[in-house]
Amino acid sequence: MWRNTHSGWGWVSIALHWLGALAIIGLFALGWWMTGLDYYSGWYNQAPWIHRSVGILLLLATVGRIIWRLCQPTPRAEGSRFEAVAAHLGHLALYALLLVVLISGYLISTAKGSGISVFGWFELPATVYGFANQADSAGTIHWYSALILMLLAAVHTLAALRHHWWDKHLTLVRMLNASYARRDQ
Repeated sequence: MWRNTHSGWGWVSIALHWLGALAIIGLFALGWWMTGLDYYSGWYNQAPWIHRSVGILLLLATVGRIIWRLCQPTPRAEGSRFEAVAAHLGHLALYALLLVVLISGYLISTAKGSGISVFGWFELPATVYGFANQADSAGTIHWYSALILMLLAAVHTLAALRHHWWDKHLTLVRMLNASYARRDQ
């Protein structure tokens, strides 16, 4: 039940999906909020540290999720061929945008050559740094790609709800309940 089948998602995929969704929404809200903090706020240093730490954990989880996804069967899509292709392209766009947001965030934080402390547990070293205007350029990419990611995530959510309520597909149910993954075993 922890692995995917052609009938449904396993618990690993389900957990990575929902934890990633919560982290993305939380990071976007925190990022938006912290840009309005002034130097004298108690959160001026703490909020970016939390944002970077959760962002790095999400980057690692996303890489793990992509590897897991490539090693596991994909449940069969419901609906028309057009819907299946649109869903596939939409998921590719979500993964690509998420990686752009996360990597650009990494490039902002490491622009001066310092690594990123992740909650004091470990430090992710700076590997790419010192480019002219690196933090500013990466910051622009980070902001706009995060906005587009949130818009695409909203479309993804609306599509899932439409398929659940209107089309009566099991798409959303399979992302909530791994018992559908057992049907192929």
